[in-house]
Amino acid sequence: MYFDSHAHLDDTRFQADFDDILARMRQNGVTAMMNIGCDLPSSENSVRMAEKFDWVWAAVGSHPDDADHVDEERIAVYKTLCENPRVKAIGEIGLDYHYEDIPREIQKKAFRMQMQLARELDLPVVVHEREAHEDGLRIVDEFPEVKGVFHCYSGSLEMAKELIRRGWYIGFTGVVTFKNARKAVEVAQSIPLERILIETDCPYMAPEPFRGRRNDPSLVPYVAAKIAALRDLTPEEVGKATSENAKRLFRIS
Repeated sequence: MYFDSHAHLDDTRFQADFDDILARMRQNGVTAMMNIGCDLPSSENSVRMAEKFDWVWAAVGSHPDDADHVDEERIAVYKTLCENPRVKAIGEIGLDYHYEDIPREIQKKAFRMQMQLARELDLPVVVHEREAHEDGLRIVDEFPEVKGVFHCYSGSLEMAKELIRRGWYIGFTGVVTFKNARKAVEVAQSIPLERILIETDCPYMAPEPFRGRRNDPSLVPYVAAKIAALRDLTPEEVGKATSENAKRLFRIS
């Protein structure tokens, strides 16, 4: 019933109790998951996980923190990984201006190179965008054929509407359950349900009442429950709709 559209279940923090997590996912009705690459090793891990479990699909790509490793050789490796039918997206890619460990121009170059790969392969993208709203939207507009999701959305309602007008989706994590998450709440209340994805971004962003702990995909129903409460729906209705949205975006039948 629930589709976790953005997880990093290959993270080493899940090794000790991996089977227990899978059991809790089944118990909580989490039946599908996108495992997202952040660099080459995690992209390869995501593909292996997707090959092992028929309810997991993979995205491959370099996070902005890995942008300084994105060159033609890396793009060629990602292109080869995308030959696997379990790979359904390029990601996570984008811009992060919060810490700026990687210079902005290098981030933008890596983002454009991976958007170009998505255009070439006709794949959707998973975008990480933090404190880079203007540049993020500008680069998206350079590739109008490419669609995807802005995951862990942190922008304004106005920007969300602009993305939706361009055919994009908006992803919400456990942040939407936080007491101070006014912006995320406003967006989750206001945009069309058919443009919403839910995610954990695990092991990060655990929802209330687990905030500050390690997150995992079994907790994505808490995100659905919060959005349901905001929209006067049931968690099951939100789970069904967002699962259909994820399958539509990632072309999963």
